[in-house]
Amino acid sequence: MKEIKLDILAFGAHPDDVELGCGGTIAKEISLGKKVGIIDLTRGELGTRGTPETRDLESKMASKILGVSIRENLNFKDGFFVSDESHQMKVIRCIRKYRPEIVLCNAQDDRHIDHPKGATLVSNSCFLSGLSKIKTKIDGVIQIEWRPKNVYHYIQWKNSSPDFLVDISGYIELKLNAIKAYSSQFYNPSSKEPETLISKINFIENVISRSSDLGRLIGVENAEGFTTNRVIGINNLNDLK
Repeated sequence: MKEIKLDILAFGAHPDDVELGCGGTIAKEISLGKKVGIIDLTRGELGTRGTPETRDLESKMASKILGVSIRENLNFKDGFFVSDESHQMKVIRCIRKYRPEIVLCNAQDDRHIDHPKGATLVSNSCFLSGLSKIKTKIDGVIQIEWRPKNVYHYIQWKNSSPDFLVDISGYIELKLNAIKAYSSQFYNPSSKEPETLISKINFIENVISRSSDLGRLIGVENAEGFTTNRVIGINNLNDLK
């Protein structure tokens, strides 16, 4: 089994969650030389528009645009996955396989029920992954315990108050291009499928407006927000914008 050590591993309950929530941050970190991967928990099969097959293709296109090192889908049941032992063990195997320093995952409070469920599942699995008495294997090889140093939750539908902001100025176009790779999900005047909240003509404009407004708060053009359950430390005051 060929192992890839990642710096950052981003989880999303559905394909396009990661691109919408932290696509700019991922693009920026990759440009700085970081190895980043994405794990989708479901194929988004309950979505009003598109099919699991089209979303598979769209996620591959988005991954290529962002330049991520790996992308996997755990094929959990959209809408019905939970944070139990069976699901946690599958997430733990991913964490131990890629050994990320940082994990990014869904919003802890949001409109879609899968988002906080995904946040809880991934966050709990990150803790459990560090326990040596939990045994896992991949391809018959025993895995070593691994606990990411930090778990951060990206902001999604709700305007949650961020604990910190990442300057993504210069990377908003890459983020938008990755989002638009999911052509079945967003505005398409020729589509015959039912309209959804994210397929409205102004949705992409709302994504831009949010990033601009968050950027305004720290004096930059664009930013993405994150929440965390732990106190954030810095080396010195010059680390702050």
